[in-house]
Amino acid sequence: MMDKQLFQYKGSIPLMLILAMMTIAQGVVIIFQAIYLADAIVSMYEKQPWNTTLHSFTLFLLMHLGRHLLQWIKSKLAYYFADRTAQHMQSLLIEKLFELGPRAIGKHGSGNLITLCLEGIPSFRTYLELFIPRFIAMLCIPIAILIYVFTLDLASAIVLSVVLPIMIAFLILLGLTAKKQIHSQMGTYLLLSRHFVDSLRGLVTLKFLGRSKGHRESIQTVSNKFRIATMRTLRVAFMSSFSLDFFSTLSVAVVAVELGLRLIEGDMLLAPALTILILAPEYFFPIRDFGNDYHATMDGKEAGKQINRILQQDIMETNTSIKIDTWNESSELVVKNLIKKSPTDERFLLEAINFSVSGYKKIGIVGTTGAGKSTLIDILSGFTQPTDGEIIINHKNVTNFSVENWQQQVTYLPQHPYIFSGTVADNIRFYDPEASLEKTREVAAKVGLLELIDSFPNGLNEKIGQGGRTLSGGEEQRIALARGLLQNRPVIILDEPTAHLDIETEHEIKQVMLPLFNNKLVFFATHRLHWMKSMDIIFVIDKGRLVEIGTHEELFHKKGAYYRLVEAHRGTSKGVPVGGFSNGAV
Repeated sequence: MMDKQLFQYKGSIPLMLILAMMTIAQGVVIIFQAIYLADAIVSMYEKQPWNTTLHSFTLFLLMHLGRHLLQWIKSKLAYYFADRTAQHMQSLLIEKLFELGPRAIGKHGSGNLITLCLEGIPSFRTYLELFIPRFIAMLCIPIAILIYVFTLDLASAIVLSVVLPIMIAFLILLGLTAKKQIHSQMGTYLLLSRHFVDSLRGLVTLKFLGRSKGHRESIQTVSNKFRIATMRTLRVAFMSSFSLDFFSTLSVAVVAVELGLRLIEGDMLLAPALTILILAPEYFFPIRDFGNDYHATMDGKEAGKQINRILQQDIMETNTSIKIDTWNESSELVVKNLIKKSPTDERFLLEAINFSVSGYKKIGIVGTTGAGKSTLIDILSGFTQPTDGEIIINHKNVTNFSVENWQQQVTYLPQHPYIFSGTVADNIRFYDPEASLEKTREVAAKVGLLELIDSFPNGLNEKIGQGGRTLSGGEEQRIALARGLLQNRPVIILDEPTAHLDIETEHEIKQVMLPLFNNKLVFFATHRLHWMKSMDIIFVIDKGRLVEIGTHEELFHKKGAYYRLVEAHRGTSKGVPVGGFSNGAV
């Protein structure tokens, strides 16, 4: 039941030791509480002086207050630890998602990750807050009570010691059953959240196609699956709670009957019998408490496992100790025999990649679908780690491009930039929140957004994204360009940034983007070959290999792999000049 991962969280072991000592002290206080309460009852039964009874009641109240004071301190310690750890895990998760990059995030599903960040973290905090003190109490308090009962009455102690393992075994069996149900519920919940997020994103398209009403049935089906999984989980939870209550009540009843019979026969005194009878429910209470909260915290435990799986994924050497100079006109990047294998089947995604670039260059990366363009872009961006090869940046050897100094020099533009829920200014200043409105407006003008912004009633303060004004694909790409321009970093890496745009919109974006590439090192992966005439160097990738390097004119007249790409793009059109472009292709 104890998650081994709990021992790896910062401060967890000292917390467990402190909680264990406090729980043992709490167990001792519970015993004295029972002793003084039994003494007070016996004093009244035997009609002793009122001051004797009052003294016992006073001590009982002090023990009772002490018990709950210890419980309050334990709860506070557990809460602060859980809150601190959950916030730390949330920060690590967000940092890891940025490190993995958009392609890896896409494999997990944006809906899954949104659910994990917004709902998984609070569930994980609740799990830490409840599970640790409950588990320690289940271990310590029954043992303390059992040891004391052994000193009072052997028969009662035997009854308690026999029943406890049965309850724990039953709790384990129920836990295994509940685990299966929790997995099912969590899976359907993630499916529901993913479906909901995708539905929100595609609502405009569904309405445009006239399918929004028909989509209700799909939402209803997914929701019904989650309802069924939740009811099954609740059924197991209610059954386990009933079973634990039943067994603990039955065990207390057995102890009470056994003590009553011996009292009638005169084989036992009233004070120890009352003490044992008062302690019997306390003996089973930590187990019942743990069992009831166990099901309430399983979502958090599962969320913690998912977070740790993501944190352990593709852990890369970050080269934090290496300092690389800022890229300038005299800088040089050398890549020798770069190899990237598929982590699943050891297939070569990239093989024997060799190139050298220096200064400010615009480098186009082209190839057929699946040739390896995006894999190379991911490696250059630091989103994934090469399997082998030598990388030299400004005469510094590194194992991958996740070097902090390199990352701080790179602006990455994906195919589908994300527009956050907020103002236009907030979206442009996402990486630099302290930038002034004047500077924000300046970069907006450079990417051709100023006319659009001035048409909004609130200008730069107009709400966009979810819950705000909807933008076209070209407008979203201009927002992404403005973000990158505001960062003003010397290296720009683009992965199919115009693949989803129509030719007219792409032409407008192209006129904006090309001037922004001046005095930058640019890696531009695309299958739209009309960009290549504007590139200084072209990398042609075929089946994971860098088969050609050169300018557009050199490669076209060479009539090799690049020429074949050009011919494939323009088909068999006649009357097109050699080396010319038509219809957005060559």
